Amino acid sequence: MRHSKLMPEVNAGSMADIAFLLLIFFLVTATISSDAGINRMLPKECPPRMDCNSTIHERNILRIKINNYDEIMIENEIVKLNDLKTISKNFIDNNGDKSCSYCNGLNTLNASDNPKEAVVSLSNDKQTTYKKYIAVQNELTKAYYELRHAYAMNVFGKPSDKLSKEELKQVRDAYPFILSEAETK
Repeated sequence: MRHSKLMPEVNAGSMADIAFLLLIFFLVTATISSDAGINRMLPKECPPRMDCNSTIHERNILRIKINNYDEIMIENEIVKLNDLKTISKNFIDNNGDKSCSYCNGLNTLNASDNPKEAVVSLSNDKQTTYKKYIAVQNELTKAYYELRHAYAMNVFGKPSDKLSKEELKQVRDAYPFILSEAETK
């Protein structure tokens, strides 16, 4: 008769269950970082009463381009990111046609007629970094926010976050955020 050695066995039947439970635990408790996005409303279809194919006068378009080297160019001149908000505000709030009773602009000939006509055209190259693109978007948003905040304080005597829905609509109508993002070339 042969003499056999008895070896203790490890019960591996529940190992799959334990691994599955650990996997669920780590999936539930792990924090997943997410990139910051841009909160924008997509334009609706053109209303039937409006002419959406009308031409925009050249003076009402502020052309901003971010090149391959992350340099910001306005009308083919390189500007710093810190200056973008001020340049945008001056362009939007210009009151070139003197039809805007609430504008504080300088009435220059090379800026928009009024805030409702002002269009900011943003384009970028293929090598533009996401970080620079978001930084430019943030500066443009700040410019509109500051103009809207000043309007709310002058007209309603309270900041924009304390306005009713009707008042907020009036502020947005006074300074509509018209941003045209051109296709990357």
